[in-house]
Amino acid sequence: MSTTKPKTPDVDESAREHFIPLRRRELELLLARHPDLSASSSDDFLRFARLLRAVMHLESHEHLEDLKNGYAPFNPDADTLQVIGHTEEEVARLGPKVFDLLVNVLKKANFQPLDQDALEEAASASSAWGVRLHVDFDVFERLEVYARGDIVRPRELVHWLFFWRKSEIDVDIYQRLIIVFQLRDHPRIDPDADTETIYIKIFKNIPKQDVDMLLPGAQVRMTLLDQGKILLPTLSGIVLSIVKMFKIVALFAVSTIFGVLAFLGLLGGTIGYGVKSFFGYLRTKDKYQLTLTRSLYYQNLDNNAGVLFRLVVEAEEQECREVLLAYFLLWRDHNDANNGLTIEQLDSRAEELLLAVADINIDFEVHDAMLKLLKLGIATEQDGRYFALPINEACAALHEVWNTFLD
Repeated sequence: MSTTKPKTPDVDESAREHFIPLRRRELELLLARHPDLSASSSDDFLRFARLLRAVMHLESHEHLEDLKNGYAPFNPDADTLQVIGHTEEEVARLGPKVFDLLVNVLKKANFQPLDQDALEEAASASSAWGVRLHVDFDVFERLEVYARGDIVRPRELVHWLFFWRKSEIDVDIYQRLIIVFQLRDHPRIDPDADTETIYIKIFKNIPKQDVDMLLPGAQVRMTLLDQGKILLPTLSGIVLSIVKMFKIVALFAVSTIFGVLAFLGLLGGTIGYGVKSFFGYLRTKDKYQLTLTRSLYYQNLDNNAGVLFRLVVEAEEQECREVLLAYFLLWRDHNDANNGLTIEQLDSRAEELLLAVADINIDFEVHDAMLKLLKLGIATEQDGRYFALPINEACAALHEVWNTFLD
């Protein structure tokens, strides 16, 4: 039975990411069905994969417990009681540790940080809705923004330049975006906002130029065009009113009540037009906010403690995929004439294998994978070359790691 290989978006070679976009189980089956393996070797590899999955899940569970316990005092959605409280000094000390734990898990899940320069660049660009925002970073006690999946996707846009017809434009998108922040007292922040809480939010398919709209405290910034639409008609109307007033003065004299009423009528109409323009701008802004809210309703994946579970699972899956791929290549080439593989050979072969079996073009994180193999004791290194333990010995080593964890 033939299968269709999944296609990935075209990406620039220089922008390749470490993330392997395959489910762990699917990668296990793809490797086990490799034509170089016999039926018995395939069964042995699946047994090894099952043991590896159990060991890494146990280790991942320990990380999750640390995160849950550290995040408990900062979780705004908790429905359990805290009988054992924390002093203000303890909370102040725990906050940075929670951020550090989260950043560590984000890196394991192959998320990349966005610095303040990138965020300010997004804020300076007009979004697809034609609105610029201003972000005051002073509202944050600490802010971390991480992204993964830097791709380009077509999106429909309706614009007056195209006579209000639908057109497709290419948009730079982050497939996953995570924001971790803690607020401080600031005029832009609601007085009822909790400055002790650490908020965690994850979104999907966010355009780069719209990252700023997800940050609290962002305010719509009027462009020169918006200001001109309000000010110019008002000022020009006042000037015209003054000119007409002088004409009326010449005809009816200054004291004539008709001249005064005519002037006031013209001035009131002009100001009314300016007010109408201003409220038109406010309606446009409200329409933008409504569209934004509707869009984010479907793009928000999870919040706060729910993000912790998602992140830990993704980090576990990613690390397991890296170990599986590295071990498979070393084990398959155990009898290679070159006697093992160098780090460069392993790196290139992993990338070639993923491209061949799944049409996935990534930058394999080979050093991280080898560190895990050596830590688990299922590979060795000699003179810059790496060797996998025979699969029965590797399974025995994983059993030993499991027993050590339980002890």
